[in-house]
Amino acid sequence: MGENIEKPGVYPIAEAIRMAEALELDLVEISPQADPPVCKITDYQKFLYQKRKKAKEMKANATKIVVKEIRFGPNTDEHDYQFKLKHAMEFLKEGAKVKSYVFFRGRSIIFSEQGEKLLLRFAVDLEEYGKAEQMPKLEGKRMIMMIAPIKKK
Repeated sequence: MGENIEKPGVYPIAEAIRMAEALELDLVEISPQADPPVCKITDYQKFLYQKRKKAKEMKANATKIVVKEIRFGPNTDEHDYQFKLKHAMEFLKEGAKVKSYVFFRGRSIIFSEQGEKLLLRFAVDLEEYGKAEQMPKLEGKRMIMMIAPIKKK
């Protein structure tokens, strides 16, 4: 029933309201779906404050997923590839997801197999830091692949 009530139990609504008024507190309905509904005698403002505080705590503890993007061209040379690979390793170590994609301009779409090979090689090189969530797939002028970090135990 409440912090100040010695005997929690089932009470008629009128008696519960009278008990709350006697303690100069509010009768707060906690679980209306229960049979009978669960109520508590408490200070309503304090109840709301604790509810907001708990929600804020839950939000702070929630993991925020950061997605970093790495863009390749279909004919990315080795130096650029290594440079972007090093950045992707750092992103995955920090716990961010990496969205890598090959962007095809104009007629370069004919090199889609080359772009797929590049993304698969990228996933294999990052195997110890993260795992591919999906295989490379072509969406319009982009071939996209997501890599999620491996959870540390």
